[in-house]
Amino acid sequence: MARYTGADCRLCRREGAKLFLKGDRCYTEKCALQRRDYAPGDAGRRRPRESEYRTQLREKQKTKRIYGVLEKQFRHYYELANRQQGITGENLLRMLECRLDNVVYRLGFAKSRAEARQQVRHGHIQVNGRRVDIPSFRVRPGDLVAVAPKAREMLVIKSALISNERVQVPAWLEVDIEKLQGSVLAYPQRDQIDADIREQLIVELYSK
Repeated sequence: MARYTGADCRLCRREGAKLFLKGDRCYTEKCALQRRDYAPGDAGRRRPRESEYRTQLREKQKTKRIYGVLEKQFRHYYELANRQQGITGENLLRMLECRLDNVVYRLGFAKSRAEARQQVRHGHIQVNGRRVDIPSFRVRPGDLVAVAPKAREMLVIKSALISNERVQVPAWLEVDIEKLQGSVLAYPQRDQIDADIREQLIVELYSK
């Protein structure tokens, strides 16, 4: 299976924005973007030539990297969003937010989406009482997402709960910290998605 194996901090530097890929590290002085706020590589300090295409491409790349999705799957999400009723860009973000790995992260059971993805793959997460090990599994309103009983004493999950006290659970989710479970109340609306994404640029890029 294809996946990115490079340094996460290089991705933040490439996009010139914090993508919060490293959990606690992103909130400290160790954040690579704070120490070197320019793109990686020999040409990183040069001022890039701005264009409409470059702006659209960088917005798409940033969104892919925030949610940890590769190009083929991201394009598939866009095609599904384009066929649905409503605004295509908002449909796209809604599908990305409803991925199981993102929901685990949003509920505070993991410090980052990458950590949440690993928890799902290792079978530590249940949906409606059944183990689901597919990170791209899409939750629906009424679903109950919980940490599996055998995983509730894992230090990585306890550490995430402590670290994520600063993070506010979005209104479309409800979490019960004591039971280590959360409910999906509704599909997220655009104003409930706090990611700094200009989705219209992505739609314009794929529409060409």
